Amino acid sequence: MALFGNFLDALIFLISAVLRLAFWIVLIRVLMSWVSPDPANPLVRALYQVTDPILRPAQRLIPPIGGLDLSPIVVLLAIEFLRIFLVGSLQQLTHGM
Repeated sequence: MALFGNFLDALIFLISAVLRLAFWIVLIRVLMSWVSPDPANPLVRALYQVTDPILRPAQRLIPPIGGLDLSPIVVLLAIEFLRIFLVGSLQQLTHGM
């Protein structure tokens, strides 16, 4: 049973780390949009390639309001909700063992 508990601990860490990384990458993209970075920059292109699949579904569902794109806020909230819900649920599962 200890092996399964260790596996769940590693899974909890991995899920939390991936979701935190996604949160920060989306936040960096939002902050970069305020300064209009050079779209030819390879780092900017890589950032957009990574974040576009995360942001596009929310952008389709939530139209801009007065020219303001609120979809990143929804995505950031969804990422945090998932992190808290999944990590919390898995931690309760490991404590119940």
